Amino acid sequence: MAKGNGRNTDKNGSGRPTMTDIARIAGVSQSSVSLVLNEMSGSRISPETQQKVREAAHKIGYRLPATRGTVAATPVVEKDTIAFIVDEISTSPHPVVSLDGIRDYAFEQGLLVSAHVTRSNPDLEQAVLRSVLRDPSIAGVIYATIFTRKVSVPPALKSIPTVLLNCYCEPRQHVAIVPGEVVGGFAATAHLTALGHKRIGFINGEPWMDAAMDRLKGYKQALATADIAFDESLVRDGDWLPLRGYEAGIELLSMANRPTAIFCGNDLMAIGVMEAAQEKGLRVPQDVSVMGYDDQELARYTHPPLSTLVLPNYEMGQKAAGYLIDMAIHGKHIRPMTIKVDGPLVVRETTGAMRR
Repeated sequence: MAKGNGRNTDKNGSGRPTMTDIARIAGVSQSSVSLVLNEMSGSRISPETQQKVREAAHKIGYRLPATRGTVAATPVVEKDTIAFIVDEISTSPHPVVSLDGIRDYAFEQGLLVSAHVTRSNPDLEQAVLRSVLRDPSIAGVIYATIFTRKVSVPPALKSIPTVLLNCYCEPRQHVAIVPGEVVGGFAATAHLTALGHKRIGFINGEPWMDAAMDRLKGYKQALATADIAFDESLVRDGDWLPLRGYEAGIELLSMANRPTAIFCGNDLMAIGVMEAAQEKGLRVPQDVSVMGYDDQELARYTHPPLSTLVLPNYEMGQKAAGYLIDMAIHGKHIRPMTIKVDGPLVVRETTGAMRR
């Protein structure tokens, strides 16, 4: 589980500050942090918010990759580019944040990143692989998916250093970086049990997905740890969208012995639950606590702001880049393994102590 300061520990055991830490301290999104610290022109971020981000970065000692060390004007290796190959990038913010982590870590080491989206089209993927493998500047590949799942790694990638991101294969053939979803589900639920809640509803995502299955495991484990019996009537399957969160929320809050807290598989469904609570005349968190998951930017702007758990996409991207560079540039032999990255709990205003 995440350490007390909310930071992830990298593979060398250090607790280097990240943009996620800054976002949490400043109360803004990772995207806003990146825009401010990289001094991107054209952003409409208020001077007050910019100052908060810079103060948070200074407080925890964060420095931009370009200022952590001297980046050689000309890399010492001819292979100076990482190929990021992902099945989809435009329908979710998660792979974009992972790409940010890859780009920042790679640039710190003097490498650049080229991004390729295959849209799960086999012909397009083969064309991308042919192009990548012909390019003498490509040091290695980070092969990623938009949602966590088992993949069949293209045979062509056996000839080049490859790290899997947000996906895995069996038997293990590569280093795979995935989110610690069981730990995440446990942490979110344990936060509610620690507040005294014993009837905790759970609105999950699509049940066939790895993320949904693992978050349910974490939910059950946290209940068992608190000596609370699992009640299947308090669990609903969802689809990650606000409407289903609203519908399931109405169902749960209409029960004769309704839950005093509801944990949602993502922030969008949690917003639907908050709407359902308002429709039922219930106050959040006085009458019902609501817990999200993902820490999307909108979680800061709900009324009240949503308690949630960070999906550590940025840190996952950094780790993937770190392992790939160790293999491709530094020649390290790293055995195939699956590495799970845990995200910190972000407590805002939608969760509170159970009222006696």
